[in-house]
Amino acid sequence: MKSAAVVNFAPEKGSVEIREIEAPTIGPGEVLLEVANVGVCGSDLHQWTADHSWPVNYPVVLGHEFGGHIVQVGREVEGWQEGDRVVSETAAVISPNNPMSRRGLYNLDPTRKGFGYGVNGAMTRYVRVPSRILHAVPDHLSFAEACLTEPCCVAYNAVVKNARIEPGDRVVVLGPGTIGILCAAMARLCGAEVALVGLPQDAARLEIARQYGCEVIIGDAAEWARQRDGLGCDGVIDAAGASATLQIALDLVRPAGWISKVGWGRQPLGFNLDPLVQKNVTLQGSFSHNWPIWERVIALLASGQFQVKPIIGGVWPIAEWQTAFEKMHRGEVVKAVLRPV
Repeated sequence: MKSAAVVNFAPEKGSVEIREIEAPTIGPGEVLLEVANVGVCGSDLHQWTADHSWPVNYPVVLGHEFGGHIVQVGREVEGWQEGDRVVSETAAVISPNNPMSRRGLYNLDPTRKGFGYGVNGAMTRYVRVPSRILHAVPDHLSFAEACLTEPCCVAYNAVVKNARIEPGDRVVVLGPGTIGILCAAMARLCGAEVALVGLPQDAARLEIARQYGCEVIIGDAAEWARQRDGLGCDGVIDAAGASATLQIALDLVRPAGWISKVGWGRQPLGFNLDPLVQKNVTLQGSFSHNWPIWERVIALLASGQFQVKPIIGGVWPIAEWQTAFEKMHRGEVVKAVLRPV
């Protein structure tokens, strides 16, 4: 059975198109998932514009933020059956014997391959998924929301696991993309005062952050960061897609403060890191997520404590993938969602 897929077929800019592909054949420990919705990630856009910094196995079906119904179960799969509503993590291929995997930190396994760049992703009707990374979705949670569990888990890891937020902290978030807005919302949930910082062209996306109770700053955030005692904010979450924002973070953070860096930027730094030493700042990278984070985030989404509806700018059929990509790329919407069927 063939279905349409959004395929990144070469490393050159614009090398993405709709192709007809066969439904995958599953292995004994896998399920075949019929995709209900799949989110468009900034990394999908980076592969489309060819300014990404990670290896890609061309040609590859894009899409790693997805959920749907199980339509086929491998013979060794336990605990899942046809018809189950699920979302999937991104760690499609890992080494179970890697020291990181043995610790439960398989997201940090250097041999890990993810959907949408390492193996075929979910911007198509059917995707095969290892049963070890499935999570149940309650009936009352729509797939348009549930498919965004993945970016919410990125934010949870950056804010809850890899930062040191205490209620009442003042936290600056740099970059009003999907991850930046979700990080700001997660920091608010942790009890922090939060300012989300962007550029004039980010005005529409910054306004969405107000719905999460955040301050919005266009340009220089120094005055807000130093408002309490002149020393700077307690922490900075760098969710911008440029290396230069780390220098801004070092300027805004107070002595003995922290920076959680989740944004990718392939550019060289080109500035002095001595302030990191002089101010005794903790700089923490944050990458991906693992099983317990997914369970916690699904609980937050299902209970209504954490909302993703404000960031969803629309749902497009998969044939209109380019419209969805372009709207996100131009900043007209924060998050575009595709519907394969």
